[in-house]
Amino acid sequence: MLLGVNIDHIAVLREARKVADPDPLDALSICKRAGADQITIHLREDRRHMQDHDAKNIIEFSTLPVNLECAIEPSMIDIACTLKPHRVTLVPEKREEVTTEGGLAIMGEQAKLKEAIKRLQKNEIEVSLFIDPTLEAVKTSLDLHVEWIEFHTGKYANIYAMLYTNLSKTPHSIPELELSRKILKQMLGDELCNLRLLSCEAMERGLRVAAGHGLNMQNVAEIVEIETIEELNIGQSIVARSVYVGLEQAILDMKAKLIR
Repeated sequence: MLLGVNIDHIAVLREARKVADPDPLDALSICKRAGADQITIHLREDRRHMQDHDAKNIIEFSTLPVNLECAIEPSMIDIACTLKPHRVTLVPEKREEVTTEGGLAIMGEQAKLKEAIKRLQKNEIEVSLFIDPTLEAVKTSLDLHVEWIEFHTGKYANIYAMLYTNLSKTPHSIPELELSRKILKQMLGDELCNLRLLSCEAMERGLRVAAGHGLNMQNVAEIVEIETIEELNIGQSIVARSVYVGLEQAILDMKAKLIR
């Protein structure tokens, strides 16, 4: 299984102090040496972590394919078409959210999406849609003629965390998932079954399938078992682990988990 390493959280650390260090660009050679298959970055409209010069330098100097995540807002598509990354993953954005909380509401955004996709593909950029794992989202993605979809795995990760850790009644608890372990186990199985069925449907219809959000060393194994998912994009958990073991070892550890 392919691993896209999202290096946004290196920029998060830099922007916390508004200084020039650490520079996400320095991670490129480490990612390659550790066996990453792709570099993933998210250039947000509010530039809360990655800045324009980061995106430009990373795309220009990376010897690995770069997957640029961005909103469908026209000015962001302008930047993507100028920088020409290997792939653009179109994602939703809310200024108030800490991280991307769900997939694109693509059923209500077809006109904007069609225009963005047309411009990107005209510039020889592959397009992926970051979607919730629903049949409607897969069918709409097919109608939009993109090359890739990426399933938002946040629901799976949240259920897993509530089932296998002691988050209940802590500040990190998820109130709607404060349920019995029996119910959480059933929910986890249902979500894995859903991801398996939808990824198979998408692949059989010609879409390439990636997944990401909330995946870590503890919960990734069951996603890896879904053979029709060919790529995972993982960032926060790798960068967090690197604080203790170093970035190269953190990537090596995750790569080892992705072996089928």
